[in-house]
Amino acid sequence: VKAPFLFPGRIAFEKLTDFDYRGNTYYTVKNLSLYECQGWCREEPDCQAAAFSFVLNPLVPVQETLCQLQNETSSNNPSATPQRSVNMYYMTKLQLRSENICLRPWAFERVPNKMIRGLDNALIYTSTKEACLAACLNEHRFTCRSVEYNYVTLQCQLSDTDRRSAGQFVQFVDAQGVDYFENLCLKGNQACKGNRIFQTPRVGVSDDKVAQYADLHYYTDKELQVTSEAACRLACEIENEFLCRSFLYKGAPQGAQYNCRLFHLDHKTLPDGPSTYLNAERPLIDNGERIGTYFENSCEKATVASGAPSDNTLPVVFETTEVSTLNNLTRDNVNCDKTGTCYDVSVNCKDTKIAVQVRTNKPFNGRIYALGRSETCNVDVLNSDLFRLDLTMTGQDCNTQSVVSNEVFLIKTVW
Repeated sequence: VKAPFLFPGRIAFEKLTDFDYRGNTYYTVKNLSLYECQGWCREEPDCQAAAFSFVLNPLVPVQETLCQLQNETSSNNPSATPQRSVNMYYMTKLQLRSENICLRPWAFERVPNKMIRGLDNALIYTSTKEACLAACLNEHRFTCRSVEYNYVTLQCQLSDTDRRSAGQFVQFVDAQGVDYFENLCLKGNQACKGNRIFQTPRVGVSDDKVAQYADLHYYTDKELQVTSEAACRLACEIENEFLCRSFLYKGAPQGAQYNCRLFHLDHKTLPDGPSTYLNAERPLIDNGERIGTYFENSCEKATVASGAPSDNTLPVVFETTEVSTLNNLTRDNVNCDKTGTCYDVSVNCKDTKIAVQVRTNKPFNGRIYALGRSETCNVDVLNSDLFRLDLTMTGQDCNTQSVVSNEVFLIKTVW
């Protein structure tokens, strides 16, 4: 029997978005595509990493690209600190012992010094990061969507949850010495536990501003001409050369111009998240072209089989409030806001967390979060009149404090 460790390594790549590592550049070429740049590094035996960047020429406007091949890189040094770099994709070559490596340009998206707290399906110990990533690709008991590797303890944590998973309290937190990886070899129908839908992102920034930013600053992985928005959406759903996270529909076809752009990016991929759009400036020249409508991959909550435990079910019983009672309230009531939306809030305290359940008199869209902890303690609500936020009692991720003497939990929460 052939031992597993004798299986020869295969070339794969990990990709970082808007980060750059120090390295020795031995070849530079302009105006290659992202995939030509990565493919060149794949074929070059000396190439260890490829740094691909682009700048917007405001006079055209077009994206002018720069591809740098490196025969030395600090990205494999756990103590090396990556630098923030706008419009940069840094791709490091890997050797992974797995037969499940996909033919896509990169197999994993890497986020340095980050992790998801407490949602692991398996914990193993591996001597290298590469062995950890291979374990994710080889996992058959569940769909491995993300990996965390601790370079100090050598812990490799595999999870069927990632930053986009719905129906669970996902805390994406800082973790020095730990890197987070998302599996990008998944097919489109594996990207979510539940249904995978596309909608305009609700990030507190106008739709036009988000669409304009994506049009100018996202790298376009593929563009085509389609007859309708539905056809553009379908193209993103069935795309197999890369995992399509978002698309921009420019409007009805005009002549031979492309009107559908597909992207591997979404706001979760960007290090600054929604703030990226908020801080973006308008282009220097507005040529009057259509902005279009931007849609992002969103995961609906997975359905649970009858009798099976749900991740969103607490072993506590909430007192329910009939919606009809809420409907009798007016906007002058202390439990209603200026839009006429009224809230009934129930709180249950457990040993390790606080569960806050909210019922509204009309469907709610937006985010609820602990005061001052919008990034580490939140839940996105999609068109629901009943939802819940779980607040952990460990650390300060949710702005909570446990008073042991009376088991009283102090919390400030804003909706």
